Amino acid sequence: IVDYTQCANAAGDDCSKVIGSYVDGFPNKCTCDLEIDAEDIGDVDWEGQVFLYYGLTNFYQNHRRYVKSRDDKQLFGDLSSTNEDCNPFLRNNASQIYAPSGAIANSFFNDSIVLQYQSAGKWVDVKVTGRGIAWESDKQYKFKNPVENGSQAALQKAFEDAGTVKPKDWQKNIWDLDKDDPENNGFLNEDLIVWMRTAALPNFRKLYRKLVKEGEFETGLPSANKYRLHIKYNFKVVQFSGTKSVIMSTTSLLGSKNPFLGIAYIVVGCICFLMGIIFLFIHLRFGRTTQEMMNIGPRSQYNSN
Repeated sequence: IVDYTQCANAAGDDCSKVIGSYVDGFPNKCTCDLEIDAEDIGDVDWEGQVFLYYGLTNFYQNHRRYVKSRDDKQLFGDLSSTNEDCNPFLRNNASQIYAPSGAIANSFFNDSIVLQYQSAGKWVDVKVTGRGIAWESDKQYKFKNPVENGSQAALQKAFEDAGTVKPKDWQKNIWDLDKDDPENNGFLNEDLIVWMRTAALPNFRKLYRKLVKEGEFETGLPSANKYRLHIKYNFKVVQFSGTKSVIMSTTSLLGSKNPFLGIAYIVVGCICFLMGIIFLFIHLRFGRTTQEMMNIGPRSQYNSN
């Protein structure tokens, strides 16, 4: 886990402060590089599929008004749909509809995270993919572009003809979210789909990228390499006392490392054990034997008369 909330750019300026100032209505850009400690990588190769997650803390995606602030009909391709629950993230001052509309979409996580390794004295990008990170059921039943199998130009025309505009806090247009993969744009962009599935707790992680297994990374992540994170810092968290981090993880037959379920099982088990002790004491102290239960008669204290 690499926390980059307070990461600094090449000039030594805190990126969280740099993006707080604006030029021509847009926040200043800031990039930072964070080397990953060799201890965090370890001395054993990471075998199997390697995942990159981004983690946020103190971000309440489970707030009732936040969860309701989305237009599922619009997300399924109907650009004429409006949902008043999306206010004040439904229309701009010119009464143009945001696409996608709502608070969830407006707060879309927009940091760019690149994993790099050192080769011959130069930093080289580790090949990762943003495809296959979203639930297949979400892609099939909840999200759909207004034009099917269309190019970026066709997608742009569809959104512009409908009179929609990008959400006010977005820096990219909906049809230009992924320049490397034209099919990963619009409402079918997998980063957007992952973000729109709201988290149940204020501290959460979401899948960001998967390692492409080819070349020297065919079996996983070699531990002998030196790694760093190249980050384009855009998403604001300091304003709500939150933090940002990058989590690298592998998976096994039991899934990726996550202590939550283990802790939950231990806590529930302890509660059940304690309740069992309490009920055993009640039974021994106030209960009756089987023989006593069989000898109930008219004058027994069990008789209500």
